[in-house]
Amino acid sequence: MAESLSINMPEMIPLFPLRDVVAFPFMVFPLFITNEEISVFEEAILFNNMVALIKQKEEPTDQLAASLNEIGTICKVNQLTKISEGGAKVVLEGLARIKLLEIVQETPITLVRVEQVREFAEKSVVSDALVSSLNALLKIALSYGRPLPDDVMKMIDYIDNPGRLSDLVALYVNLPVDELQKLLETIDPIERLKKVYMSLTAEVQRLQIKGEVQAEVTKKVGKTQKEYLLREQMKQIQEELGEEDDRQAEIKELRKKLSSAGMPEEVRKITEKELKRLERINPASPEYTVSRTYLDYLLGMPWQTATTDNRDITQAEIVLNEDHFDLKKVKERILEYLAVRTLKEKMKGPILCFVGPPGVGKTSLGRSIARALGRKFIRVSLGGMRDEAEIRGHRRTYIGALPGRIIQEIYRAGNNNPVFMLDEVDKIGVDFRGDPASALLEVLDPEQNFSFTDNYLDVPFDLTNVMFITTANVLDPVPPALKDRMEVITLSGYTDEEKEKIAVTYLIPREIEENGLTKYPLQFTEAAIYKIIRDYTREAGVRNLQRNIASICRKVAKEITQKKPPREIITPELAEEFLGPRKFYDEVAAEKDRVGVVTGLAWTETGGDIIFVEATRMKGKGDLILTGSLGDVMKESARAALSFVEANSADLNIDPKEFTDMNIHIHVPAGSIPKDGPSAGITMTTAIVSLLSGRQAHRHVAMTGEISLTGRVLAIGGLKEKILAARRAGVKKVIMPERNRKDLEDIPDNVREELEFIFVEDVREAFIEALQ
Repeated sequence: MAESLSINMPEMIPLFPLRDVVAFPFMVFPLFITNEEISVFEEAILFNNMVALIKQKEEPTDQLAASLNEIGTICKVNQLTKISEGGAKVVLEGLARIKLLEIVQETPITLVRVEQVREFAEKSVVSDALVSSLNALLKIALSYGRPLPDDVMKMIDYIDNPGRLSDLVALYVNLPVDELQKLLETIDPIERLKKVYMSLTAEVQRLQIKGEVQAEVTKKVGKTQKEYLLREQMKQIQEELGEEDDRQAEIKELRKKLSSAGMPEEVRKITEKELKRLERINPASPEYTVSRTYLDYLLGMPWQTATTDNRDITQAEIVLNEDHFDLKKVKERILEYLAVRTLKEKMKGPILCFVGPPGVGKTSLGRSIARALGRKFIRVSLGGMRDEAEIRGHRRTYIGALPGRIIQEIYRAGNNNPVFMLDEVDKIGVDFRGDPASALLEVLDPEQNFSFTDNYLDVPFDLTNVMFITTANVLDPVPPALKDRMEVITLSGYTDEEKEKIAVTYLIPREIEENGLTKYPLQFTEAAIYKIIRDYTREAGVRNLQRNIASICRKVAKEITQKKPPREIITPELAEEFLGPRKFYDEVAAEKDRVGVVTGLAWTETGGDIIFVEATRMKGKGDLILTGSLGDVMKESARAALSFVEANSADLNIDPKEFTDMNIHIHVPAGSIPKDGPSAGITMTTAIVSLLSGRQAHRHVAMTGEISLTGRVLAIGGLKEKILAARRAGVKKVIMPERNRKDLEDIPDNVREELEFIFVEDVREAFIEALQ
């Protein structure tokens, strides 16, 4: 009979309670502890490096003594290593079983009094047989794939002590923690060996059955089913261990998102169905990626998430005025929307369309509106867009399918009420892939977009909270149905005075900061700003004005880096020195009165401009020759003008032979620039009359208006841009249709004071003012 070795223990030793693990004698194992638990093992050096490890009971209790099992293990602290992330790693070696006698101290560390449990191992035929059988069972378990370290296997071959062998084998048998505690409490080595033998026997039987089933199933199923079986086994094992793989964690996270997404009930049902489908798909399959991406969009859409509008109208007005000069109509419309929103919680977002020449601030105005409202800002450029799927999205029939830009941008914004700007709506293309403008009909209709259905999502999404803003240089290319859905707000070009104020208030401070001149602030004289506006730019907006100011700032910055004295004031002379010779002149003021040359006014996408209509004649058969890249409408206006003059030749004192013996040639200079529209009709008629009657046309008189065959002058559009162009060119008198008299309200007072306006109903009235 052999007795277990006696351990020289101190009278008291520190206690460390265990929760999910049981320590056995002769067992070397690591233990990871927190910063609060380190002190127990640091104090162990005072007690011969010994610590008592006793497992706590499953039933929770506030009293430490009642929560501990009676039998534990005394261990030696071999190594204590602190971890940089926090906590420490302790390497412990089990020495012997101990019995808890009493708790001596609980703070700052727990000290206990214990006694070693004596074990008596008697060599017998039974013990030898059990040891041999256990060795054989372990080798059978290894043959079925049960892992066991090589050094442990070598140790087992040399151990003949039943108690020590049972403790060592118990660690490598899948037993619950409470069963391991019962083994620890089994003092009789033979009894303990029998329990371990029975547990290992059951483990081997399970392995045998599993192996037979696996072999049978492998014969019947293919590769895919085998992978599925392995995956399910792994899933079951991980559930038993309280772990989960990445895929299960992913599914769990998606379900968590689903519960908090706040989506409509019908969308929720579709999402749940897709989520169940995802669980059944092999992660290696391309279909898994498609389904996963689809779920990401469904769960990530802001079904109920929205920003809170800033309803302080005074503050919103201040923000709009900070960013933009004038633009009263637009600002007034935004403040009206805010006022209605304050009175009515649930309302449909407006669909605004800003129309105007480049550089007047259409796009930046949308950003300012978002800032004034306290909303997210989204901008999508429609210029050159030809594929309808860009708006409605692709159907989920292939791996690369994506939602349309509307859903994509709202998904990225994370809110269902952004300010959404659709830039350049007049430049959408059409080809075999569809018509994006037609796809916008549903998006920009408040009566339909409450259930906008993207081809990819295939579920309705409410767009009524979105504030849509579109921009265009000209409305003519926009389909009538789309135009009808938008509230058009026209942004006209700026006068020279307005440009000067914009330059002083916005452009010059911005360019000084952009070009690093904050420490050397420049001052532009009023005369210098006007010189840049009139001599170096000819535009409706302020982009070229900003470029010229930036050019001056860059040249000043260059001089500063070359150690030259910094400039402080920019005068007209200094502006010319930096920018070079002037680029634009007053065309009208520089020319003389001539026969057959009349000044007209035209509207373009970039603002207003003046044109010169020239008429001449040569011998021929009465043909009309038209040149200057004229469009069909403009050519028809020229023919109507000639027909009117020929029909009324007697009243105009023109010889009828002029129309049969002569060819008349009408040319509009700048031939490389396409021109079209009916508003040059009055100008062409006056040019023909000037040519055939020999009366000179006043160059300082400009005109615009469409004519009929009877000589009536019809209304035209773009009047403000045309009048501003006339003023820039040095025109003194403007002839326009009587029906456009009301449009003078949009013309600034200072411009109206500089020009003389003649309103005519019949083209004959224009001859009196324009011809000598």
